[in-house]
Amino acid sequence: MKFATKAIHAGVHPDPATGAIMTPIYQTSTYVQEAPGRHKGYEYARTANPTRDALQANLAALENCRYGLCFSSGLAATDAVIKLLSKGDEVISTFDIYGGTYRLFVKVFERLGIRFRFVDLQQTDDLASLLTPKTRLLWLETPSNPMMHIIDIEAVCAQAHQAGVYVAVDNTFATPFLQNPADWGADLVVHSATKYLGGHSDVVMGAVTTNDEDLYERLKFLQNACGAVPGPMDCFLVLRGIKTLHVRMERHCENAARVADFLESHPKVEDVFYPGIPAHPGHAVARKQMRGFGGMLSFTLKGNRMEDALRLLSATRLFALAESLGGVESLIGHPASMTHASIPREERESRGLLDTLIRLSIGIEDADDLMSDLEQAIG
Repeated sequence: MKFATKAIHAGVHPDPATGAIMTPIYQTSTYVQEAPGRHKGYEYARTANPTRDALQANLAALENCRYGLCFSSGLAATDAVIKLLSKGDEVISTFDIYGGTYRLFVKVFERLGIRFRFVDLQQTDDLASLLTPKTRLLWLETPSNPMMHIIDIEAVCAQAHQAGVYVAVDNTFATPFLQNPADWGADLVVHSATKYLGGHSDVVMGAVTTNDEDLYERLKFLQNACGAVPGPMDCFLVLRGIKTLHVRMERHCENAARVADFLESHPKVEDVFYPGIPAHPGHAVARKQMRGFGGMLSFTLKGNRMEDALRLLSATRLFALAESLGGVESLIGHPASMTHASIPREERESRGLLDTLIRLSIGIEDADDLMSDLEQAIG
């Protein structure tokens, strides 16, 4: 079954009671049992819900995985993955990650005795030398947020697995339409379903998929025991969003490529970070493991002056200044003060994330209108 068909049909069946084509919203907290311990697969909605089950099956199919689990946010999904570890374990993470992930790692789990090391995983030749007997997990973002770094998933997984280390890939930017990390060896695929999967800026949710039955059972236990589960209405909204994921992603990619070309040729723009640009250092790897280059990009202005960046951020008319990404509407953001503000400035700048960096989430509007908006805002 090809992706567009899976997006609409995988895990989804007509309602057996009414024949409804759309998965019903099972808005209930509990289920009647025939006798103590005898039920039809459902007993309490934290443990399982039919709407959530349909979404979990759908997401697993889209990521070419056997199992899927949904959580109340992308960070709740990340939280569950790190809870697979124990005190004294070590995580090696790519150094350019979402600020909320960094905050969770450093401000929450480091206090509980899990060590995190942030390194540049774009070059994987010496990865084995970074692993220690305490390394249990590699955490990747590719493309990364917000520098759009590309990591060779296959190369990282091959070396990590030789050492018995799991690999988790945050696939939020690429989505399963463009990239399937499990096909390249990843043990866990993580999503903020708030973004492209939902696609309409109206839901907050996270997800994890895997082919490893043991990891699935442990994560399923954590999902129930810790209780960070999404409600049935949210699951319905993401199921509905996924039905058009392939159509939306095609337009996101098409528009982003045009905007990137426009910015590259603009006399006031210094650098453009987009893996679809042939000069991007990760372009060849992106072409290998992705089916398109996505709808996210970042750029800086010549002169690297904060006042110029702030003026641009306030001057757009179509691009809305807001957190998040992946909706049908275009957004503009300032990572240093918004999505990545929790990372100390010195660390941000050491990774190339300057205070003047601007991030764009390219929507599905007409690309000509988006470029005109940026033209008038850059001035």
